[in-house]
Amino acid sequence: MIEKVKKEVEKLLNNDNSGHGMDHVNRVLNLSLKFAEKEKANKEIVSIIALLHDVDDYKLFGKESAINLTNAKTIMNNCNIDVEMQKQVIDSINNIGFGKRLKGLFPTSIEGKIVSDADMCDALGANGILRVYAFVQKKGTPFFDKSIYPTNNLNEDYPKNAGKTGICHIFEKILKLKNLMLTDPGKEEALKRDKIVVDFLYNFFEEENEKEWLEYLNNYLKNRK
Repeated sequence: MIEKVKKEVEKLLNNDNSGHGMDHVNRVLNLSLKFAEKEKANKEIVSIIALLHDVDDYKLFGKESAINLTNAKTIMNNCNIDVEMQKQVIDSINNIGFGKRLKGLFPTSIEGKIVSDADMCDALGANGILRVYAFVQKKGTPFFDKSIYPTNNLNEDYPKNAGKTGICHIFEKILKLKNLMLTDPGKEEALKRDKIVVDFLYNFFEEENEKEWLEYLNNYLKNRK
């Protein structure tokens, strides 16, 4: 059943180059299964949530698909997934994502929490930085513009009022993720990956000879909880 779901997801995401394609989904799946082992969670449910968590992403498929979870429901029906399992998967997907957390929403089941953590961990670390770069390239926005600083006023309209550059996106979202973990394995992994992002920023601003941005980074980290 898992392989059947995976093949359906590949049809939708194989050609994505915005950082939300099958490479991302596979990393989230693998990390979710590691977390599930430690948390003694249902690996089958974890796998389905992980595979389907981005198949209705509004950035890729539009608002209507995101609201109705059109693709996720179609795939689960085509793969004959049990109705009760479908309900849990849908509930989890509906509450996964940074934008949802800004609204105070998060998954309640351990399986949903695991995938939420794995998804956010993949936005951190080395691959997280590469994904930011891929996304701004896709959008046609710069990775760095020294005259554009991050916004501190994120709300449920995110990302409409944010993400003007890749560096802004890192400050506005990525560096907040380590504090949004819902499981112990997620917290442990996020700490390691957050350090990679912070080290990258220090090196990047030093190479750019941007003393003001180094100062901005220092102040940001000093005030970060």
